[in-house]
Amino acid sequence: MANQRSSLPGCLLALMAFLVLFAVIAPGSFLAGALLERNGVLPGSTAGQINEGPAAFKLLWQARDIINNHYVDRSAIEDQRLAYGAVSGMVESLGDTGHSRFLTPEMMQAESQALSSDFEGIGAELTTKDGMPVVVAPMENSPAERAGIRAGDVIVAVDGQDVTGMALSQVIQHVRGPKGTSVTLSVIHEGENQITDITITRAKIPLINVSAQMIPGTTVLLVRIGSFSARVGDDLKAALQQGKADGAQKIILDLRNSPGGLLDEAILVASQFLTDGLVMQEQDAEGNRKPLAVKPGGVATDLPLAVLINQGTASAAEIVSGALQDQGRGQLIGKTTFGTGTVLNQFNLDDGSALLLATRQWLTPKGRVIWHQGIEPDITVELPRDASLVTPSRLKGMTPTALQASQDTQLLKALEALGKAPNAARR
Repeated sequence: MANQRSSLPGCLLALMAFLVLFAVIAPGSFLAGALLERNGVLPGSTAGQINEGPAAFKLLWQARDIINNHYVDRSAIEDQRLAYGAVSGMVESLGDTGHSRFLTPEMMQAESQALSSDFEGIGAELTTKDGMPVVVAPMENSPAERAGIRAGDVIVAVDGQDVTGMALSQVIQHVRGPKGTSVTLSVIHEGENQITDITITRAKIPLINVSAQMIPGTTVLLVRIGSFSARVGDDLKAALQQGKADGAQKIILDLRNSPGGLLDEAILVASQFLTDGLVMQEQDAEGNRKPLAVKPGGVATDLPLAVLINQGTASAAEIVSGALQDQGRGQLIGKTTFGTGTVLNQFNLDDGSALLLATRQWLTPKGRVIWHQGIEPDITVELPRDASLVTPSRLKGMTPTALQASQDTQLLKALEALGKAPNAARR
């Protein structure tokens, strides 16, 4: 059976890799930056088969022999490490950075763990851009976020070891670890030139999928989706119903730093705000398109809406953003999203590792390509460099004065935009 994953930056998987990984799934799919289908185990290859294959592949065996015979650091020579490096390099040579990739057995296990209720790590999602490991987004209230890791951070070293030329799978192995242990990331924040060392204590991280809170002094409900894992659509519906019961007349949907998740859940989330039409289109290599429609029964189709996005908004979150923008349902406020959107096929290898290869891509309802381009906001708003996002959990106990004094310029702009909107739905 095939499991479709929609982009988890990749979405994660962007796909990307969570620390632990994150992704997006469709009817069995993941949205971590790409949609994923699991196809059966691929047959293994032997050295003889390699030598009988294309002439260029004989170079692999020749290079291995030279390394075995001449490399000075004998302890570094290990067949599995060399094999994983070769496979990873082969996939990376396709140029599908952040999407098609190789997963070691450990990464496969981490990905499975990330889809459960909690996991251990720093709580950030990684991908590669221009050959460099980059943070897609830290999770809300995660060790990474609390320590100062930001979306767009370029990682140059882990515990003092240079990782700039390292395969993403190796970077993740260096960053991951059990709760209570620490790791130091040397990063370059987006828009800066200097390297900043950030030490993070790993922890058990519960996945906060949906959180909501009335914004003090307003009738606006702030709803945040941290990830698109199982039951997010149901959780969002419940949060919206409770918000309406509490007097919510307008909604701000916060998709900032949301790396993706299940494709089915992305459709259900968008459908809470739309009455009809499409959520997205899926296009194959021949250009054939398959429309995916809105599910009936949305509970917030008649409330004014603003949507917060940033460079950490990826995969499933981009599907939702694109659908709401194309249907004119609400203004997108913030920064251009990450730009993920391929459908990946997962091919399992003999030792528990796997290849994720892009086979299809998804488009917005109007046919806009998101892959490598992202979704542009209707209103571009920069967040101050040292500002923290105001989340529903931070809103609890916050006064209107404290909110206005916060540096979350994107949220404040969304409030301003909604203040000028009528109470009827803007269609």
